[in-house]
Amino acid sequence: MSNGTFHHYFVPDGDYEENDDPEKCQMLFKMTDERKCGLDEDQDAVIRDDFTIIKRQIEDSARVLEGIGKSISYDLDGEDSYGKYLRRETAQIGEAFTNSEKSLLELEVKFKQSQESELKEEHRLSDDFLNMIVHTRDVLKETLDISLGLKDKHELLSLIIRSHGTRLSRLKNEYMKF
Repeated sequence: MSNGTFHHYFVPDGDYEENDDPEKCQMLFKMTDERKCGLDEDQDAVIRDDFTIIKRQIEDSARVLEGIGKSISYDLDGEDSYGKYLRRETAQIGEAFTNSEKSLLELEVKFKQSQESELKEEHRLSDDFLNMIVHTRDVLKETLDISLGLKDKHELLSLIIRSHGTRLSRLKNEYMKF
């Protein structure tokens, strides 16, 4: 707040109201006039203390900013500017993503090959099993055919033996009659 002269006022709460005492808020600036303000010595000491505190805060802030500058320069990894650093980091991240994408594609190919080889192995096993079943069926049919053939021959032999037995009995009876 200013009243148009070299007297400037500081309003602590930020809202100037008509009932604020301007003398509590007044800060005087000397131009070339050697006259002293009408402030008493206690207020001068308070102002000096405030300026000393502000000076220390400014020095502390300068040290903090210097520390931030150093940490940023360490973070830049030797790059001249933050933009170059970000470009390099972006390139490295892009490269890492590209490499991981390649690795994922290789894994997918290997997985598909593994699945295909498992399917081939399953098909081979099932084909082998089916071949064994077909072979067993053929052998069983052949065995049944042989068995039927043997049964027919057995019946034929039985008939021949009975027929011979009957003939022998008749010949014996005829021979014994004479």
